[in-house]
Amino acid sequence: MGEYFGEVLQRALNRRDLFKTMGLLGAGVLVSSSCGGSGSSGSSVISPSSSSLSFKTIYPNTEDRITVPDGFEWDIIVKWGDALDNGENLNWNRVYEGCTQADVDRQKYCFGYNNDFVGYFKASDGAEILAVNNEYFNPELAFKDFLDLTTLKPKTGRPTKEESMLMLEAHGVSIVEIKKDKDGKYTYVKGSKYNRRITGSTPINISGPAKGHKLLKTSKDPNGELVYGTLNNCSAGKTPWGTLLSCEENFNSYFGGDLTKINDKDIQNLHKRYGIPSSYSAWYGFHLYDDRFNIEKEPNEPFRFGWVVEIDPLNPNRPPVKRTALGRIKHEAATCVVSKSGKVVVYMGDDERFQYIYKFVTKGKYDPNNREANFGLLDEGTLYTAKFNDDFTGEWIMLASVEAGKITVNSNLPDIYKNDPVLVFIDTRGAASALGATQMDRPEDFEWNPITKSAWAVMTYNDKRPSPNAPNPRYPNNFGHIIEIKEEGEDPESTKFKWDIPILCGISGSPDTNSQLVLYKKPASNDTPSISAPDNIAIDKLGNVWIATDGNPGKSRLQKNDGVYVLNPFNKELKMFLSGIPGCEICGPEFTNDYKYFFCAIQHPGEDPEDTGRILSQWPYLNDGVKIPRPSVLFVRRKDGKDIYA
Repeated sequence: MGEYFGEVLQRALNRRDLFKTMGLLGAGVLVSSSCGGSGSSGSSVISPSSSSLSFKTIYPNTEDRITVPDGFEWDIIVKWGDALDNGENLNWNRVYEGCTQADVDRQKYCFGYNNDFVGYFKASDGAEILAVNNEYFNPELAFKDFLDLTTLKPKTGRPTKEESMLMLEAHGVSIVEIKKDKDGKYTYVKGSKYNRRITGSTPINISGPAKGHKLLKTSKDPNGELVYGTLNNCSAGKTPWGTLLSCEENFNSYFGGDLTKINDKDIQNLHKRYGIPSSYSAWYGFHLYDDRFNIEKEPNEPFRFGWVVEIDPLNPNRPPVKRTALGRIKHEAATCVVSKSGKVVVYMGDDERFQYIYKFVTKGKYDPNNREANFGLLDEGTLYTAKFNDDFTGEWIMLASVEAGKITVNSNLPDIYKNDPVLVFIDTRGAASALGATQMDRPEDFEWNPITKSAWAVMTYNDKRPSPNAPNPRYPNNFGHIIEIKEEGEDPESTKFKWDIPILCGISGSPDTNSQLVLYKKPASNDTPSISAPDNIAIDKLGNVWIATDGNPGKSRLQKNDGVYVLNPFNKELKMFLSGIPGCEICGPEFTNDYKYFFCAIQHPGEDPEDTGRILSQWPYLNDGVKIPRPSVLFVRRKDGKDIYA
């Protein structure tokens, strides 16, 4: 597959060599207000990092332990099953041996499973808070003898009702207060007034254009205004007013039943576009014990998932809200930045092969002096999807806008969307496809870099790509890449942009250009750590890009543990900062506001990427008599107390 440089990219470079100018700014760049994974905001002038990253890189490995560079230390803050109230922790061993209703009841008040996004918030009283997504559940790791090792499917009668309902309650979001102990190490505050769970059964309001639409009405909610639960919460974002935008990604995984038994062909086709029903439904069993997950009985229930959910970590009494103006896709990110005019722009990816990227621009403006005035800001505005051109330019195509309850759709959309404009928000994929948006290689996280004043979009990989397009030039794309988007006038509101590929992930020193690690159009030196499957990113205050990976262990990739890498976009330097546990994914890169601490999540430690039923690790090995692996949230800090990136 040596056609990468010789075909798509070279054709574009012959017209316009934008790689020489993009992603490189001089000193003294004004930082705009943003709310990406780094949590940076304000209006101070900061010089970009022109010096090398000071820590000595580590390299990908297969060790059953967390590895960080010399001079750093890490520890666990909170893990699956830790009690957030003043009650007992989840009885992990009983869950493993034979889950009971008592365990289901406890899970509602204990830290959730498979932490993904990690967001750091600070309350007005000084309390430090983490809001953590709990994406999905691994029954093969948590429940004894769950799989038939011949078929690699759940055994007959599994999951039990109790196992299924515990999994439902382990999904969602965990909000937990944290504090430093006398040694400066973070622990969580048991029983804090801020602690709470939003699970697969929590009542959640619906707002925006899809509220009350016929496709969101069910027997349990005939008005289409209230959903029970949020599921498959993957990455997220933080608003300037201090709320979490939690993203529902692979929501199709939980719906079972026979699609052909739905009489409405339009509903059938909509479900097919989003992969409903899913074979994974057998692993969760929700449809066996709760009719709302059985599409034969409740064909509209899937339309109530796939949204961005706004949650207020600072006010436990404020109910969560699904903001439907942001569209219904398999959301991976919802990263906010305040535009020059004061509007809020939300960047989003749809995490599936050949799907699209989006942004939403609010009609109203952010009010930094009145927090309450910003609630509802995400219910009105314009939703766009991206089209990339071969000459390293692109445009944001308007899908639809909503204002005062009136929806205006793109005039080039088919009649089905013109006749029912709300469908643009419910079937966002279909609308983007109809307008010629560019198919991408699993667009995942999307972060605004306040130093380069550009948006960074992560394409994790697409091993099924049969032919290239300009922004996805490798085929198959086994290693993934990152795209930098420079909005016209450095304004996130703009509808035109230029783009660049600062990193094509791969193997250092590989002679095969389709698997070679390329930094800013040049093959990386042999001492640069290999990287594959970039997933979540965060930006520090110097503009360095912190990259967490999901898929390094795959056969077509590195076959090493996933980790965290740091890209200095000014020196074009890449180092590896953390290596995880066999089978795990690294999620939620995040910092404290002073950049003294780095947070990340260890998701599904011990999961076998080859699906053989093996448990690859029992991490975290706490000598507490628990034999099953437990997803956890970590902090990392420098031993000398300096900034994490120093």
